[in-house]
Amino acid sequence: MYKSKTKIRVRYAETDMMGYVYYGNYASYFEVARVESIRQLGFSYRKMEDEGIALPVLDFSIKYFKPAFYDDELTIETTVTELPKARIHFTYQTFNAEGLLLNEAKTTLVFFNKNTMKPCLAPADFTEAMKKYF
Repeated sequence: MYKSKTKIRVRYAETDMMGYVYYGNYASYFEVARVESIRQLGFSYRKMEDEGIALPVLDFSIKYFKPAFYDDELTIETTVTELPKARIHFTYQTFNAEGLLLNEAKTTLVFFNKNTMKPCLAPADFTEAMKKYF
């Protein structure tokens, strides 16, 4: 299992009239966490795209427990629980500074060859880097 942590500070523009983080912003937070998770492995999402591999989101689900507020520092724990093949599954847990679990989410992304416009296997070097966690 591969796990990483990313910190995000809630900006005022990301809150709704109740002062809560607007629910749709969590998808962006998880994208930041996912990209940073890949970077912490030593890979660049941008470099993968430059080399012809895209990672479109196939599935996204979230369950909310407590709200986050303006200026909260959030920690998003991102986990990959199985070695990627043609798909990679991420799970996320968002915690506030007090360590309270605010939400849990999942995304599934597909490795997609931009030249053939078809799904493909994860790049071999990426899979090799992840193997040590499984």
